[in-house]
Amino acid sequence: MELDKMDEKEWKYHGEGNKSLVVSHVQLSRVLRLLKYPAENSENPPQTVEQAFRQIQNIVDFSSNVMSSLLGEKFIHSGEVVKLPLEFVRQLSIKVQHQRPAWRCDKVMDIYSGCALCLPNLTSPVLHLPTHTAPLCIEIKPKCGFLPSSKHISKDIKTKVCRFCMHQHYKVANGKWKRLSLYCPLDLFSGNRQRMDFAIRHLIEEPQNNFKIFKGGQCIYSSKEVSDDSMDLNALLHHLRPYFLHGNNRINSHMTSKTVLNDLIQVLANALLSGGGGDGEVVTDTRGGGRSFCEASLLNKERIRHGSAGLPSDSVLFRILQTQMLDTLDIEGLFPLYRRVEQHLQDFPKERTRLQVEGPYNETFLEKLQKCPTEDDGSVEYAVAKVHQYRVAMTAKDCSIMVALVPRSEEEGDEGLATQRRLRDFLSPRPALSYSVSILDLDPKPFDSIPSQLRLDQKIVSCYLRTGGALPKGSPSPHSGIFTAAEREDCTLLFHPV
Repeated sequence: MELDKMDEKEWKYHGEGNKSLVVSHVQLSRVLRLLKYPAENSENPPQTVEQAFRQIQNIVDFSSNVMSSLLGEKFIHSGEVVKLPLEFVRQLSIKVQHQRPAWRCDKVMDIYSGCALCLPNLTSPVLHLPTHTAPLCIEIKPKCGFLPSSKHISKDIKTKVCRFCMHQHYKVANGKWKRLSLYCPLDLFSGNRQRMDFAIRHLIEEPQNNFKIFKGGQCIYSSKEVSDDSMDLNALLHHLRPYFLHGNNRINSHMTSKTVLNDLIQVLANALLSGGGGDGEVVTDTRGGGRSFCEASLLNKERIRHGSAGLPSDSVLFRILQTQMLDTLDIEGLFPLYRRVEQHLQDFPKERTRLQVEGPYNETFLEKLQKCPTEDDGSVEYAVAKVHQYRVAMTAKDCSIMVALVPRSEEEGDEGLATQRRLRDFLSPRPALSYSVSILDLDPKPFDSIPSQLRLDQKIVSCYLRTGGALPKGSPSPHSGIFTAAEREDCTLLFHPV
């Protein structure tokens, strides 16, 4: 990619989050992440070119020096900061504007700094030959996989119902989503195949912003697609069937809808439990008594019969869960420590650099949070280390997992896969599917966001307690849409003349 010969015609809108907009190259497996500003700042950028460069470099450093060490280098793609020609950036901004969702247009793309983060396009990995079937990529945002047990928790419900399930009620009550998701992160992180299958099934049924499917880099299934169940089912199955045909079904191309969807679930569960290499030791319930079961999950009643299998120690889910559990105090226990640091910084502003409040995110930062004492000695060093731990845990709670599936024909040998990173084959009678697992969305959470985190936590808990976990009046009840439709389709009676 030659930075001095950039052409906006070779790039297309890919998606965006709260703080950045992403474009992807039409041929190369590359994406660019560009910063966003509030629309009112469109004429006067809120930061200088140097500040924009440092912000993006902080993202790279945090990913490569901190999260990579905690989550495993094999899962991480940190990328690099690039300086783009300003004319290219301005033309690109004009090109993608009409493709952006209206509700995202309260912010505008940074067209002043020319700084961007260049990353591999994980929705279109370079794992296949152009003549073969395009890769299928599934993005999952798993959220927090444990119940807190901090002595600082003021409402007992937080130790029984997980944050995600409570947050669902808050979002439905406030109109963010029309329908409640039955997905519970504690089921996905359990390592128990029945609970994991149940969790993935409900991610598919109510994807919201926690589940997306890409084919050849194009999003083919996400929350905005959920309108008419049967239409969604047919469209999704049309894309999925070629990846899961096996045995004689390769010839007659007939597989029941339920079989295709169940195959997808099994493949995803296999990938999430697999390690980057070698056989990881299975660690049974790492969360302590009761912390791996959420009372809001529909599978909770079955826990005695099925138990908890635990996660392999080299699996992506285990590494994410361990990093999430650096949040040992909960936001309620952490907030007084945040106030201690804040007061110290008001008295001694120059200490921000020594305490690494906004970075640099280097080995020293990592060492501070890893060597934090277990007991509070009243020092600002202890407080800032706990704040660092919490911010890292919040990043792990908000990250995404990308599972890339690449079909292999029977004629293909192993030579083509020998050099590909992190690929394993499913050993089954189905067609060979090679896969890779990556973790993305690993930006550092701002130090100053902690007060708003506490306020949100209080709103979520009070909403759940006020409603008793019941849906607001007039809200659609959770439904088992595409799976129910699949079962209806599979159970159709056919009468043939005798």
